[in-house]
Amino acid sequence: MIAYYVHHHGRGHLMRAMAIAERVDEPVVFLSSLPPPEALRDVDRWVRLPMDVDDSALDVTANGRLHWAPVHVKGLADRSSRILDALAEHSPRRVVVDCSVEVTLLCRLAGFPVTVVAQPGRRDDAAHQLGYDVADQILAPWSARTYEPRWLSRHDTRTHYVGSISRFDGRARHAERIGGGLLLAGAGGTDMPDDALDQLRQATPDLRWQAVGGGSAWVEDVWPMLSTADVVVTHAGQSALADVALSGAAAVVIAQDRPFGEQHATADAIGRAGLAVTLPEWPAADRWPAVVARAFALDRRWESMEVRGAAARAAEVLAA
Repeated sequence: MIAYYVHHHGRGHLMRAMAIAERVDEPVVFLSSLPPPEALRDVDRWVRLPMDVDDSALDVTANGRLHWAPVHVKGLADRSSRILDALAEHSPRRVVVDCSVEVTLLCRLAGFPVTVVAQPGRRDDAAHQLGYDVADQILAPWSARTYEPRWLSRHDTRTHYVGSISRFDGRARHAERIGGGLLLAGAGGTDMPDDALDQLRQATPDLRWQAVGGGSAWVEDVWPMLSTADVVVTHAGQSALADVALSGAAAVVIAQDRPFGEQHATADAIGRAGLAVTLPEWPAADRWPAVVARAFALDRRWESMEVRGAAARAAEVLAA
């Protein structure tokens, strides 16, 4: 058995965890503040963790060595206790952490080998490097062909670049596009304007636009929409980009503000590789026709992101 910590912000961490777990040949006990997903396998278990957030929290960084370790927050002690109880009960052979430096340290101090799932962005701070230092495996869920950050190079011997992970890997792609566009907003907050969909429809009336997330309803299985869209406007979350790459659609990627510049780093890498049109912010409405035209004109060799088989490769790393 392995244990797998899933961060509760957004949907990307959960989607990645579920994609990998489907390819793991052993039971998984998940640790998360998220509710258990319907797709949980019969052999797996889900331990719901209390939140550790308090508006009056003090000394959250422990003098700059950690990211979130506030003093005198009861939820933090309860959360740590639940994690340790689960580890003691199930005695996993390793723990996967996606992502938390504090959970990484807690599990390693309890005597369990830890696989840390790396994140893009500026991760050269003391806390991140401490987490990477104590990990015996680092799983980079992207392709080294598209993104190989310098701050990760000192951990080269323990780092596994498995490719970008999509939960739709293995699903058939529709043979024909339908002349449509898809606005794909995230579940972790968005900087897109409230009338984003209207702007796209007015600027490119020849495309039939749909939207998922943000101000529009979330669609759990977005693959039929993705695999038939000619162009996708999306944020720069890792799961979203892996899904778009798998679909083969033209893409406009607008990085959202996230801690440590995560999405901006990802968007920069995608742009340098010539895979999509990347923008630092939502453009003026009259720019959209030219932006979409540029996206269609790109060669977009999405195979460089190595999405096919990425979840299986991650499972092979965890099997070691």
